[in-house]
Amino acid sequence: MKEDILAFCQEVNEARYRGQAEGHYESFFLRANHPERPLAFWIRYTIFSPKAHPEKAQGELWAVFFNGETGRHSAVKRELPFRECLFDNAKFHVRVGDAWLTSRGLYGAVYGEAHALSWDLSYEGGDKPLLLFPYKLYFTKIPAAKSLVPLPMARFRGKLQVDGETVDVADWIGSQNHNWGSRHTDLYAWGQVAGFDTHPESFLELATGRLRIGPFWSPAVTPIVLRHRGREYAANSLLQSVKAHGSFGYFSWEFSSKTPLFELSGTMTAAREDFVGLSYRNPPGSSKHCLNSKIASCSLRLTDLKEGTSDILETRNRAAFEILTDDGGHGVPIRA
Repeated sequence: MKEDILAFCQEVNEARYRGQAEGHYESFFLRANHPERPLAFWIRYTIFSPKAHPEKAQGELWAVFFNGETGRHSAVKRELPFRECLFDNAKFHVRVGDAWLTSRGLYGAVYGEAHALSWDLSYEGGDKPLLLFPYKLYFTKIPAAKSLVPLPMARFRGKLQVDGETVDVADWIGSQNHNWGSRHTDLYAWGQVAGFDTHPESFLELATGRLRIGPFWSPAVTPIVLRHRGREYAANSLLQSVKAHGSFGYFSWEFSSKTPLFELSGTMTAAREDFVGLSYRNPPGSSKHCLNSKIASCSLRLTDLKEGTSDILETRNRAAFEILTDDGGHGVPIRA
């Protein structure tokens, strides 16, 4: 088993799309925060293939710059025929039009009617991949949406151009991420912290999701993984994720999980104006609203029951916080 997991971790950035007719979405996204100021970027290279129509597959290029100082966020999206894209199944090489992404850097530009973003960035890091779910669940039909972090605690350098202004990126900390599936989870919150203000080396990844089954909703499932002080606290087995507590609304989230060895509990919040609304197409049909913030706050308590210790980890504006929903009553303008 250990050898299988190690082999899988060598393949975490290989594209899963092979023209499957059941529909497919897949994204490689990168995000990072300024070390001190409430500034962040999110860049996403995506495949969208509608169910039963792989000939209509497209590549999508998304970019958002969050400016918590001015309250003005820039968001843009571009769509291209899949023949003008490359998502390599054998190595980490992604291209959407002229924009590219590899294990060392990313380059591209998106120009919209109201905003324009371009980037020329390098990144590096030595942390091992983080699996949000247990290894075996990446090879089962459930969950239909898979998510992992090939490079936590990535360090970014380079330049962004945001609506004609240059933003120098010098040692911004974030992550490189990969997710895919045949359909989006019906309702979810996703969160990540790459370095807390109080504990700069700690990394948090979590989600709370629910599925609609006919007229009924499944119970909430909340996997949580924390890397802290050289240890990984993984409360992400299927049974543990169901037993955990996860409750979110607009625009706050409470979560907790208790195992025989440790307890995790916390909150994630952001103001309405800290979110950007995006429209995510779903392979089976229709679309969902993604409320996306990369300048949220997070407070987390870890109690190590074996060691008899307790830590409080906090960040004021370095948390990634997303909500996916069908509800249009959130009041966040859809930008892309």
